[in-house]
Amino acid sequence: MKVLFFLGLIFLPMVVHGIQLERCEFARRIKQLGMDGYHSISLANWVCLAQWESSFNTKATNYNPGDKSTDYGIFQINSHYWCDDGKTPHASNGCKVKCSELQEDNLVKATNCAKKIVDQQGIQAWVAWRNKCQGKDLSQYLRGCHL
Repeated sequence: MKVLFFLGLIFLPMVVHGIQLERCEFARRIKQLGMDGYHSISLANWVCLAQWESSFNTKATNYNPGDKSTDYGIFQINSHYWCDDGKTPHASNGCKVKCSELQEDNLVKATNCAKKIVDQQGIQAWVAWRNKCQGKDLSQYLRGCHL
């Protein structure tokens, strides 16, 4: 029993932390997934958003005690409205995905869900974007990326 507990401690951080993408790698990946110019939103806006929402961590989570929801993945997509985590009361699952799928390292489902959010609410749906990116010079977020 002690051996299993010890092994669990060794592997747990890999499961919880996922991958922490480097800024330019994140930009390249989401550009390939069609995010640059989606709804006229520049790639720099998406990179800024992900920097402030998750620090480019695919497995990031943030619990919101007010409505008992959780934000998931690199874009910090909320379980109350957009995904099913099996525990958020009165969730609507607008993206029709499990919240854990928004934490996949390939970013496909997270990106598709982020597009759906933008389709319905715009990039203003993200508080971090409004507070940290909106109306600012975002050129630094793509500097040196050679895209």
